This record gives sequence, C-alpha cells and structure tokens, in this order.
Amino acid sequence: MTRNRLIGAVAIAFGVLTLWSGGMVLFGPDAARVAAGRVVPFVLWFNFLSGAVYIAAGFGIFQGRRFGKMLAGVLALALAVLFAAFLARIAAGQEWETRTLGALILRLGFWCLAAWASVTTTRARPALKS
Repeated sequence: MTRNRLIGAVAIAFGVLTLWSGGMVLFGPDAARVAAGRVVPFVLWFNFLSGAVYIAAGFGIFQGRRFGKMLAGVLALALAVLFAAFLARIAAGQEWETRTLGALILRLGFWCLAAWASVTTTRARPALKS
C-alpha cells in the first residue's frame, strides 16, 4: 500500500504540474510561448488535457482502486501512441524541441511503471452480501 501512496502522490503532482505548464504555454503570456520554443501542437494539447487524467489516476492509485490501475494502463498506451506519432514527425523532418522528446520519455516511463506497479497492489471491492 505504501507503494500505491507514493506513486499516486507523484502522479497527482505530475498532473498538477502538467496542467500548469501546459496552461502557461497555451493560455499564458507571450513570454511563456516564446520560452517554450518549437512546440509540437498535438503533443502540447495532449499533455495539457491529460493532466486532469493524471490527477484522477493518481487518486485512484493512491487509494488502491481498480480505476487507478486502469487509467494508468490507458495513459501508458496513449502516451506510446503519442510517442510514435512524435517520432514520425521527427522522421519527416519537422521542427521539434529536444526537451519534448525527454518529456515524452519521462511521461511514458512513469506511466508504464505506475501501471505495472499498481497491478499487484490494487484493492478489490468488497463482495456484495446477499
């Protein structure tokens, strides 16, 4: 259970930071957009919107619930697809930032680890009494 609490807390913090940083680039001052460099719009929007899902998954994992494990797996799969699309963009010679590659590797690695770690530690719902 301690592992769930740690992973859940990190996931919640990760989600809050994702919403904040993505929101600053998307909706913040011009200086934030300039500082972001050559953003890849579909990656930026995916990451921003998934921040809320990170928080939901974090709460689920923290509480040892099945939906947290399920969301962690869905996030890992979705990030793998996003990563493949990003790599295709690189292969096509389009502009990108090195830190975007690093951030995607970090996110994908974290959610794969979270999904794997929560598999053996989720708490089953109590059985209905008849």
